[in-house]
Amino acid sequence: MENNYSGKRILVIGAARQGLAMARYMCRVGAIVTLTDKRNETQLSVEIEEMKRFGVTWSLGGHPIELLNDVDIVSISGGVPLTLPIILEAQKRGLPLINDSQVFFDACPCKTIGITGSAGKTTTTSLVGSIGNYHTQIKNLPSRVWVGGNIGNPLIEFLDSMQQDDIAVVELSSFQLEIMRRSPNIAAILNITPNHLDRHGTMQAYTEAKARILTFQGNSDLAVLNRDDAGSWELVERINTSLITFGMAIPPKHINGTFIKRDHIYLQMEGDQVKLLPVDWIRLPGQHNLYNVLAACAISVGASFSLPAIQEAVDTFEGVPHRLELVRELNGVKWYNDSIATAPERTMAAINSFTSPLVLLAGGRDKNLPWSQLGELIRQRVDHLVGFGECADLVINAVGQVPAGSKPYSITKCNGLEQAVQSAAAVATQGDCVLLSPGGTSFDEFKDFEERGEKFQKWVNELS
Repeated sequence: MENNYSGKRILVIGAARQGLAMARYMCRVGAIVTLTDKRNETQLSVEIEEMKRFGVTWSLGGHPIELLNDVDIVSISGGVPLTLPIILEAQKRGLPLINDSQVFFDACPCKTIGITGSAGKTTTTSLVGSIGNYHTQIKNLPSRVWVGGNIGNPLIEFLDSMQQDDIAVVELSSFQLEIMRRSPNIAAILNITPNHLDRHGTMQAYTEAKARILTFQGNSDLAVLNRDDAGSWELVERINTSLITFGMAIPPKHINGTFIKRDHIYLQMEGDQVKLLPVDWIRLPGQHNLYNVLAACAISVGASFSLPAIQEAVDTFEGVPHRLELVRELNGVKWYNDSIATAPERTMAAINSFTSPLVLLAGGRDKNLPWSQLGELIRQRVDHLVGFGECADLVINAVGQVPAGSKPYSITKCNGLEQAVQSAAAVATQGDCVLLSPGGTSFDEFKDFEERGEKFQKWVNELS
């Protein structure tokens, strides 16, 4: 049920996508909003102009503690760490902490599906949204499927348009979940592997943030877990509602879930097995995408989406921007944009999706994650390595000394991505695949992975 924020004094920390959406919503419901950001007026000139009609008060260049003196509630944007002094002081003063996801789930009038995980959540969320849309078309339903959250626009933007019979499919990051006090009706944890340790500090803290997606579920809700991922599956003991699972092998008779048998995706429910679709209908490369489709099928079954909708969506789904996206083919060389890969493990999944000779562009900003396993895989699979950005040395050092005549046959260090594109073009030959799959975040050079991917596409398309 929606809280009454009318007349409340709200401090929104962080003027990026989520913070701006929160500020607009709060102004619409009658709150008095102050937006604070560490950037200055020049850096935020576009945002300031855009927000003029909402009557927001701005505090720029930092987050002075004095802002808390005239505030009822503090709203934290996703990228803002809870260790920020102003947030620690807000907690000390007993001020309520909220974020756009919490407010959305409080006020959402329709059924919600929440999807989180260390990898694959964008693809899975997008595919579930596509399945939902096909379901409404096939059944000729007046309801609408809304997709957003950590991808696209924060769904708080569309609350006024949502109806009771709609469905909201929400991607949720650990940043959003760590202060959540409400769970979605269907909550899926795809996997939990080392990620964002620069933010959370320890794997335990990171896991606890992810697990909050389950914490507030009721008896009529549904949890979705990955049987093959230790981080996801160990949370099975915390579930106090129905469960559907996904994984490669047939689950035990008493466990419901999707699996692979004889090159088909199957569903087991109450011990009965139903064939859903052939594996070769999946257009996305790599085993990680097979897991994403297994997860999407499990979630969609839990949401009562029809089998024809699942089949049609999987058969036509070609992925999401910046995730193993083919940019162009030039002189027999294929260029792929996997800018969304912001952890070494994601880069490993991308490398394992190819059999062609690879030129890998890896780097960006480190998240205090281990690089050694990626370094080992690069030695086995990558023909040419181009390290770029702040953590170029981390990538290169993870590979270590390379004997003459062994992979990678060349290792180049570049300051930025544009130079890395030029370096990759210089070593790539016919039959190669050039893969941007950084393993680090984009924040050393770009505002987010989307901007990094767009710049990569631009520079690749400018090659002649």
